[in-house]
Amino acid sequence: MTSYSKTVAALALAAVMAVSGTTVGAQEMPSRGPAPVGEPAAAKPGVLGRIGIDQRVGQQVPLDLPFVDEGGREVRLGEFFGTRPVILALVYYECPMLCTQVLNGLVTALGVMKFEPGREFEVVAVSFIPKEGPGLASQKKASYLERYDRPNTAAGWHFLTGSEDSIARLTKAVGFRYEYDPEIGQFAHGAAIEVLTPKGRIARYFYGIEYSARDLRLGLIEAAEERLGSAIDDVLLLCLHYDPSTGKYGATVLGMVRLGGIATVLAVLGFMAVSLRRERKELNQIAFNGPSGGTLCRPPDGGAHGAPARKRSGAWGPRERPSRGSGRSPDK
Repeated sequence: MTSYSKTVAALALAAVMAVSGTTVGAQEMPSRGPAPVGEPAAAKPGVLGRIGIDQRVGQQVPLDLPFVDEGGREVRLGEFFGTRPVILALVYYECPMLCTQVLNGLVTALGVMKFEPGREFEVVAVSFIPKEGPGLASQKKASYLERYDRPNTAAGWHFLTGSEDSIARLTKAVGFRYEYDPEIGQFAHGAAIEVLTPKGRIARYFYGIEYSARDLRLGLIEAAEERLGSAIDDVLLLCLHYDPSTGKYGATVLGMVRLGGIATVLAVLGFMAVSLRRERKELNQIAFNGPSGGTLCRPPDGGAHGAPARKRSGAWGPRERPSRGSGRSPDK
């Protein structure tokens, strides 16, 4: 190995160690504690002042709650936890507007992701209306499985209904406040989905009716305690920070500095790779042609090594041309 090659190898090792050091340092930074319970906003009239979603990040949901799944089977909420993170959607199946949009937005985001229900995570939709039963839940599941168009994931989707007590305990743990509005004949409620850890602790809230597939994937990775994802996801988690007020991941100044450092390292490694390839090419040319450009390996004009080249027809001198009538050369 040439001195240049050794230098390239040393720089490459230093670059890798620099990136590794950045990653470890970021992971050792103290994580943010649970977000405080949502403070009351400005007074809102009527029902709007009594509904909302109060963040309970870090809150343990009761896993012993009894529910009924879309097939009419009695289940415990904890059956869907233990090995994978869970996406929870609190909706009601006869909702003509908002709940449908929440589920539509979830399926749209999941359709972009390579992660799949039943493999990397579970999807649990729970109706917060006690009168709804497994018949409606079954129809909803069939509808969204058709929309998702990955029938092999059916076992990862769960549409539940339950008693008033189970619903009240679950919605209280999540901070989901809703109320029936007699003026419109519907339930007023907020729009959001939650990501929970495999042990049933609330990890993230995602608000609205449209969800970024990137944000949802990062939320699942964090909830799974880094047991999912790839090197690219790790870089994104270093450069992005979850904002509980918006329910999204946004870039931070420190994250952008890290991203710039990683980009610089990659550029240096690319330059060194090109330079090393060019050096090897030049060494191969020198070994083949010699340092002065002359040929080392090939005999001149295809002749034997050390033997004079045979001249072409018409290139003989007057005393070198052989006699046509005898086998002797003219000079003999």
